[in-house]
Amino acid sequence: MRGHDRINACLPDEVILEIFRHLDSKVSRDACSLVCKRWLTLERLSRTTLRIGASGSPDLFVKLLARRFVNVKNIHIDERLSISLPVQLGKRRGSDQLALSSPKLQYVSEISGSEEGQVESYCLSDAGLTALAEGFSKLEKLSLIWCSNISSVGLMSLAYKCIYLKSLDLQGCYVGDQGLSAVGKCCKQLEDLNLRFCEGLTDMGLVDLALGCGKSLKSIGVAACVKITDVSLEAVGSHCKSLETLSLDSEFIHNKGVLAVAQGCPHLKVLKLQCVNVTDEALIAVGTRCLSLELLALNSFQQFTDMGLSAIGNGCKKLKNLTLSDCYFLSDKGLEAIAAGCKELAHLEVNGCHNIGTLGLESIGQSCQSLTELALLYCQRIGNSALLLVGRGCKFLQALHLVDCSNIGDEGIGSIARGCQNLKKLHIRRCYKIGNKGIVAVGENCKSLTELSLRFCDRVGDEALIAIGQGCSLKHLNVSGCHQIGDAGIIAIARGCPQLNYLDVSVLQNLGDMAMAELGEGCPLLKDIVLSHCRQITDIGLAHLVKNCTMLESCHMVYCPGITAVGVATVVSSCINIKKVMVEKWKVSQRTRRRAGSVISYLCIDL
Repeated sequence: MRGHDRINACLPDEVILEIFRHLDSKVSRDACSLVCKRWLTLERLSRTTLRIGASGSPDLFVKLLARRFVNVKNIHIDERLSISLPVQLGKRRGSDQLALSSPKLQYVSEISGSEEGQVESYCLSDAGLTALAEGFSKLEKLSLIWCSNISSVGLMSLAYKCIYLKSLDLQGCYVGDQGLSAVGKCCKQLEDLNLRFCEGLTDMGLVDLALGCGKSLKSIGVAACVKITDVSLEAVGSHCKSLETLSLDSEFIHNKGVLAVAQGCPHLKVLKLQCVNVTDEALIAVGTRCLSLELLALNSFQQFTDMGLSAIGNGCKKLKNLTLSDCYFLSDKGLEAIAAGCKELAHLEVNGCHNIGTLGLESIGQSCQSLTELALLYCQRIGNSALLLVGRGCKFLQALHLVDCSNIGDEGIGSIARGCQNLKKLHIRRCYKIGNKGIVAVGENCKSLTELSLRFCDRVGDEALIAIGQGCSLKHLNVSGCHQIGDAGIIAIARGCPQLNYLDVSVLQNLGDMAMAELGEGCPLLKDIVLSHCRQITDIGLAHLVKNCTMLESCHMVYCPGITAVGVATVVSSCINIKKVMVEKWKVSQRTRRRAGSVISYLCIDL
């Protein structure tokens, strides 16, 4: 009833705050914060997370945020954020995770070479980090992504003030040893630490941190830190007894460091290695000592063999996730050892391991009945019979990814379709032996399929998509480069998949306006569509598409000669939620540019 406030009169602050905490939708939170001043205040109190881009006047900016959002415990600052419109300091943008844009991003393109140094003032500095520490003393999680102006001075201020810090991400920050030592000295509850691309650090900083807060530390990530060596890992192994996750990408780590961690951290669950100087000796130690290991990722290994992987299979019985990427000396024997020992394996990715073939994967299919996701990338020696056994043995498989697997064809895909009827995701790229027969089997058997990607599979045509449209309710479809697909196949999808929200039909030369009209009628939830290089689609088809697809957020339509400035204007004016339109610059009229210049991107600006 107008003039009567029945909610504020009855509900105490605590109840309204609890309601706000359960709102996940940005739109809902924004609407609530605009109801009245009381709700605005309470909605600010309910915020626990802020997401911030770089900002000018960091002292003033962070202090303003601290006054408004006093209960914030998680802050993410990422200077890579590509937000073009700055937010004025006196204005507010409501959302569950406040996104504040960067004036730097607007000004960089406007400054001249002589003014280049001014950009520095729009990056978070030590002064800004000090202000943040003073304003958010309850901080538990902080991410500083590529904040290049931060040094040990700012990090020391943070450490002294934010003693409850549990997670610290310094990716791309040029901080030094003094700052990291201060974190170890003061932040005794620190559990997660990311030092990827922190080029200013040496062993001294990480050793001091391990000495200071090693008892609480559970996760460490190091990449491209050329001065961090085995000395640091020896300190980690000695003092971080609760360590569960270790990620290393370094040419300066050897067996000695990994051995120290394996011997000193028996609770290790996640190990990701991209260290070309680590050999079988280290992996054998991991297999012997780290019996709780659940995830192992080995990337670009050139010095270890089946002996190391066999040790993992023999010792790590709890292994659930295994990634093998560019491991040239692994063969079927190593994968057979994994299959024999790791019965709980749920995720397997084999990428570019050219000596692993059909026999290795057959052993996985026979022994690993819990497998839910399988990715085979650039596996030229794996054939159909391997997928036959996976289909028979892995009934719970939900996702299959195939890239450049030249010996896998319709027979293998058919085996998966008939045996793994819980399949939800099927992504195939450049597997030229896979055609209509295999995909028809998927449509007939895999009723739970929601994501289908068939990129550059030139034997797949309309017959396959008709079966998919009749049997599955897709949300995501990518048939880019499948030149045999035309209107009939996409029309079947439009009529059979009303939940579709993503569609990529780029490089389909036979696709025309009739399919666009059917998509407009049948897929009102469509948010993203890629039409690039579709020569038969015109402004007419585009108009039919956007007439009912009012939720459309992005549309890529470069190199579509039938689409003109009229079609671009139609998309911009009809889709109120549009965020990105990619098109040639000459197809955008002055009026469209004035109306929606911020959402238009140009792939080839000179066309």
